[in-house]
Amino acid sequence: MANELNVLALIKGTEHYIFVYDDQSRPNLIDNFRDLAADPTVNLSWFDATVLTTKAREQALMESTPMPAPEVTFPAARF
Repeated sequence: MANELNVLALIKGTEHYIFVYDDQSRPNLIDNFRDLAADPTVNLSWFDATVLTTKAREQALMESTPMPAPEVTFPAARF
């Protein structure tokens, strides 16, 4: 199976933060959020970092939770 990628995006006014990562790099991504929030030259707040971290963890949870198969029903045939 091909290595799947995840995407997180945050738009703050004219600034766009787009993070593309695979499952194995999720811990490094979360560390990166912290580093960016601590950097005074970057307009990413601690609140933003918390939201992005939460979303990254939610993506991991969604990937590990199997989704039930949709129930398919067909209308009765009319003759």
